[in-house]
Amino acid sequence: MHIHHDSRNFFLQGPAGRLESILWTPTRADAPNLAAVLCHPHPLFGGTLHNKVVYQAAKSLDALGIPVLRFNFRGAGLSAGEHDRGVGERGDVQAAIDFLAGEFPAASLFVGGFSFGCWVGLRAGCGDPRVQELIGMGIPVNSSDFSYLENCDKRKLIVQGANDEHGGWEKVEQLVAHIGGNTQLTFVHDADHFFTGHLDQLDQAISSWLVQHHPELHKI
Repeated sequence: MHIHHDSRNFFLQGPAGRLESILWTPTRADAPNLAAVLCHPHPLFGGTLHNKVVYQAAKSLDALGIPVLRFNFRGAGLSAGEHDRGVGERGDVQAAIDFLAGEFPAASLFVGGFSFGCWVGLRAGCGDPRVQELIGMGIPVNSSDFSYLENCDKRKLIVQGANDEHGGWEKVEQLVAHIGGNTQLTFVHDADHFFTGHLDQLDQAISSWLVQHHPELHKI
């Protein structure tokens, strides 16, 4: 497998201290039009930037030549601070967005997140005018309030396992019906919350949505 990116492991400064981060930047001459922040699942249940779903999403973006930043929320991995039940974590996402905007000032930004990372990340992304698009994976609608998306008219992709134990099919459909607008909902059949055995379909859903809206993208 050819690696088409430079990988940089570093700490970015967050509101509660340093945040362990990995930035993949495509090795290409032209400046990217898009750059992404990806947010990991719940740190109290073992979620880190190395989570398989987040890693697969990073690979999908990387293959399209999109720089992608992953980071550990406060208290996860080598990141400073303590878990803050999604409140302070919004500031962590904001710090990541700020960093990415500084690295790629000409790029349109988008935020993606899986599970807890989706709940926190999309809220931060909705509130930042530099963020144009959002990707939610395995949205935990059974236990988390996503009503903030009703006031967020940015383009959104939601990819959900049809058998997701934390985000029931009907509840996800109800949410999407309420937020309306520019939202595409893709169910992955037979997939659980972690898309076990179906990461290739997650990749396909993300890649096809991005290429549809950004025809200049192509696999590198």
